Amino acid sequence: MEKGQAESEARDLRQSVHVVCRTEELPPGERKIVEIGGRTIGVLNVGGEYFAVRNTCPHQGGPLCRGSVGGTMLPSAPQEWIFGLEGRVIRCPWHGWEFELESGRSLFDPERARVRVYPVTVEAGKVMLHA
Repeated sequence: MEKGQAESEARDLRQSVHVVCRTEELPPGERKIVEIGGRTIGVLNVGGEYFAVRNTCPHQGGPLCRGSVGGTMLPSAPQEWIFGLEGRVIRCPWHGWEFELESGRSLFDPERARVRVYPVTVEAGKVMLHA
């Protein structure tokens, strides 16, 4: 087993499950920010799909989960404008840094700048955060 995989599995064993709210309390397009273990985490409902992201932008500590969720411009040829990733990107309200909701990777520097993401499940009508 590789070191990174072992660390990931050990971290998964330390995670606990937290009830965030009932599904009807977090309709599509809404978010709820919770505090767990001294960390603030935003839980977002994007079109019926749930995402959880650490509420701290790695750039300068801005409240990431207060930012807008939408899409972004994609790499393209000169004078060509392609918009994509609709509903998959969260933008920090302080300086506009963008992160993929699913992976937490920065669109600017995906290998070095990222934000922690957490698994979310729905069980018996409850939104469950694994953190």
